Amino acid sequence: MKRVTLKDIRTMAEAARPTLMAQAQEFGRDVKVYLHWTAGRYGQMYNDYHINIDRDGSLWASTDDFAETLSHTWHRNTGSIGVTLCCCYQAASNALGPYPPTAAQIEAMAQVVAVLAKALWLTIDRDRIMTHAEAADNMDGLFPEGDEYGPCNGCERWDLQYLGTPESPSWTTDYDSPKTGGNVLRGKAIWYQNQMQEMQDNGEG
Repeated sequence: MKRVTLKDIRTMAEAARPTLMAQAQEFGRDVKVYLHWTAGRYGQMYNDYHINIDRDGSLWASTDDFAETLSHTWHRNTGSIGVTLCCCYQAASNALGPYPPTAAQIEAMAQVVAVLAKALWLTIDRDRIMTHAEAADNMDGLFPEGDEYGPCNGCERWDLQYLGTPESPSWTTDYDSPKTGGNVLRGKAIWYQNQMQEMQDNGEG
């Protein structure tokens, strides 16, 4: 596990893009980015995810090759990148426990999504940038009905369904609500992507 910057992540994602695209195209889809929490404590990092984000927003890569297939999302690992927040030990649908997502983690995840989406030529939408909850409920229709295991279907995996913040305060199974964790994170990522583009246009980045 090594600490990395957003610039490092961009470079690593660009290097991995041809392989990731080829892997994803074998399944007739685009590259995917899956967003998780570890269900562990702050500071606990796991090699199942390409990028771990700690309490202070620091970024940690578990591999030097983002095209490496890691076991972060059931049946969805090939041609995808897994990003996780180190948090949510003992989280439940009515309370996120003693290790909730921090503001620094949430903003860092949105920034990582903005960088990955640009480097991998992806639109920031629910078909390409998904929480584990959304993937588990098959919100992109990737699998036949009956394979769901998310908040609307047994709730085995519900990572980032809500964030415990004013923007995403409580449990909901309405995926069109702007208050789901996925919608909040994608909205923030789009904002960051626009800011990064503006800085680049102005010769600042």
